[in-house]
Amino acid sequence: MKNIHKSFGAVHAVRDVSFSVGEAEIHGLLGENGAGKSTLMNILGGILRQDSGQIYIDGEEHSHLTPVKASRLGIRFIHQELNLVNDLKVYENLFLNNEIVKSGIHLNRKEMIRRSREVFERMNLDIDPTVFVRELDTSRKQLVEIARALLFECRLIIMDEPTTALTNEEIDNLFTIMRGLRDEGISCIYISHKMPELFEICDKYTVMRDGAYIASGNFADINEQQATEMLVGRNIDDDVFDKTDCVQDEVVFEAENLSCEGYFSNVSFKLRKGEIIAFTGLFGDGRGELSECLFGARKATDGVIRLNGDELNTKSIASVIRSGVSMVPRNRKERSIIKDMNIRDNISMAYFTSRHKGIHISPKKEYRRYEENRKATNIKAAGPDHLITSLSGGNQQKVIFSRWFGLDSDVYILDNPTQGIDVGAKFEIYQLITRLVDQGKSVIVFSSEFPEIHKIADRCIVMYKGEINKEFTRKELDEVEVMYYATGSNKRS
Repeated sequence: MKNIHKSFGAVHAVRDVSFSVGEAEIHGLLGENGAGKSTLMNILGGILRQDSGQIYIDGEEHSHLTPVKASRLGIRFIHQELNLVNDLKVYENLFLNNEIVKSGIHLNRKEMIRRSREVFERMNLDIDPTVFVRELDTSRKQLVEIARALLFECRLIIMDEPTTALTNEEIDNLFTIMRGLRDEGISCIYISHKMPELFEICDKYTVMRDGAYIASGNFADINEQQATEMLVGRNIDDDVFDKTDCVQDEVVFEAENLSCEGYFSNVSFKLRKGEIIAFTGLFGDGRGELSECLFGARKATDGVIRLNGDELNTKSIASVIRSGVSMVPRNRKERSIIKDMNIRDNISMAYFTSRHKGIHISPKKEYRRYEENRKATNIKAAGPDHLITSLSGGNQQKVIFSRWFGLDSDVYILDNPTQGIDVGAKFEIYQLITRLVDQGKSVIVFSSEFPEIHKIADRCIVMYKGEINKEFTRKELDEVEVMYYATGSNKRS
């Protein structure tokens, strides 16, 4: 790609960027949210058309790609936001727009299922190709996306944050697959904010910042701090995060013997005013379902939840919100953003549901709410009337935070709050969370990232197979110890 430019109105997303990938190479593309990485790759994948610049594949120019043309040239794109049809079966998603037919008109379902099983076996996965995609967990959906890229002959695979929802075991499996592809002469462009992953799997790197090219080279020639400082454009030692102790004696939220059959059982804890509790563990530990129960999005089969001493009415999400509990859910595309609405209305949605009086909406008040939240969370947007999908993933997440922070709730439940967010934006999110507890609010964070927990949590509760296995104070926090209890090692004879 040579001298690529792309603008969206007044926003110059990609500015004179040149980028190249060799054969049998895993190339890491680094940059903060909004750096232009996804825009550049969307141009290469034929989803967007550049304003100017050229694209060469094997020395031949292909300046105006389409998704179909890019696919025929062997370019496969695994997007950060899942692009599966929940109401189709797994094999139907794998072969969407590439269906195998017999007699010219009839779908050859048996052959598609057979080939689907083949690719899953190659990936060492036990996914049933005949189940509906909606029945799969998010991590499994991510693996189906990867399988779709591997199913057809390809020469270059673009992976945009492919490990966001994967377990450590699944990540190791993916890296084994990627190394095998490299041995076969297939190249990968790997976009990730996780530095250890980039250094483990990638051969070369390219850094972008504010839509511009910054640097390229070999990962073997740099360390993690150098890489991070290139993508943020400053010395990361300047980002000193000072966690203050705001915990008071007053209990504002508690669960007693809370259970949800098949997911978790007998979960009890107390959350104090100004406290941040982190729940962590490994895939299948019941954390996600617990977060949903605490917000009324999933029905508990036993136990009780109390808010300020009174039993919380969890019959509906709306009643929970009105009681003073807010939630930033995981997987913003599926659970948070309303993609056909603009930024302003996405911010106001929770307010409309729980606080708005009357039948009319005041545009003046909505613009004021947008502007207040834009400044408070540092949202980078061209304007309030643009679709939320025009924003980078990190700025979309800030919009979702703004949606809930504006309610002035007593308790905030944050499920995987920095998913798919770069190191700079993470620091801003941590500041937002600590600002809440400085104001006397209480926070429950569900996270599998120990550095995140270590930065913000006053206490850490480790779950294993649906039960609380260990609780750590802030002073006791140690990554090895947390992993010991997350894997259930203490329960093995």
